[in-house]
Amino acid sequence: MASGQAGWANDPAVGERGDAVVILAELRVQGLTKRYGQVQAVRGIDLEVASGEFFVLLGPSAAGKTTTLRAIAGLERPDTGRIIMAGRDLTTTPVQGRGMAMIFQTFALYPHLSVRANFAYPLRRKGVASREIDRKVAAIAAQLRIAHTLERKPGTLSGGEQQRLAIGRALVQEPALLLLDEPLTNLDAKLRHDTRAEFKRLHRELGMTMVYATPDQLEALSMGERIAVLREGLVVQTGTPDELYLRPQNSYVATMVGAPPMNLVPATVQAGPPAPVIDLPFLRLSPPQAPAALEPGAELLVGIRPHDLTPALDDRPGPRFLARVQLTEPLGDVTVLDLAAGGQILKMVLPEAEALAYGVGKELPVRLVSEHAHLFDRASGQALI
Repeated sequence: MASGQAGWANDPAVGERGDAVVILAELRVQGLTKRYGQVQAVRGIDLEVASGEFFVLLGPSAAGKTTTLRAIAGLERPDTGRIIMAGRDLTTTPVQGRGMAMIFQTFALYPHLSVRANFAYPLRRKGVASREIDRKVAAIAAQLRIAHTLERKPGTLSGGEQQRLAIGRALVQEPALLLLDEPLTNLDAKLRHDTRAEFKRLHRELGMTMVYATPDQLEALSMGERIAVLREGLVVQTGTPDELYLRPQNSYVATMVGAPPMNLVPATVQAGPPAPVIDLPFLRLSPPQAPAALEPGAELLVGIRPHDLTPALDDRPGPRFLARVQLTEPLGDVTVLDLAAGGQILKMVLPEAEALAYGVGKELPVRLVSEHAHLFDRASGQALI
């Protein structure tokens, strides 16, 4: 199905906020499951998306993102579960009656039609009057800053302009809910950056409810007001970007959110005195708290953000250890260093100018900001503190 055609604001719910008419598009997904043959794509998804929210589904390939979006849109019938928008149960409602539009990974534009005709196509299918079509096309083309391309064919547009056309063909239908399935996958790095900003601008101006699926944590963190992290067809944590970064509920979320990803180091709890201590391969730590799980013999993963490691160049207090630089990765204004310590490889991030002093093979003392360390049960991956 073409991008922007899974659409279809036939019967959106509306309300009032002051003198303005507001589309009510709060969304609830309850107990969603979907199987394809022997593959259980979705295993009980629960989501709550507020009206006007930019909500992101984050997860790797096969996590269940696309299946969830297609079920919300009505392109897939769930095996079990319900799709509720603005208080209406849409689980069995046909696609055309859901008041939604969906943008896919591929632009799926009509190459033989002009940009203007591509914009107008879904409106003509619904029998909208020509004058109203012209008005809506002109308005959305201006808003997306591609009004100058209306008489051209899609093949003559840049990748970014084609993506704006695909977005506009969905928005021109004035959907209550916009679903986006990895829409930046086929763009180069600069266009991805520019289009992320474009989505944020459109969301701010339109106030539309958006659900955006991506495997890219940078996209999720930079755009999402809240993020649901998916793994193997389940939601493992939902929260704001700050909540997911600062308080991951398990080691999976800890490594999915943050760049470079969190270092996870195996460790064992040893008896005090006076309190239990945590033995890492290169360091002994006193935990900031002593939950019941920290009993002698307990096996942990200690999570350390790369930004919480720094060269120990002075006598300030704090746990420190000796490491050797194995690899450097310059990234412009910062450099990522791979450090070898106790048989482990740890990533540390330094400003570019500071990192110049630490070439491959260089040995250096490293300080850990231990109060920022995360503790996870090694078997289950669940956070302990």
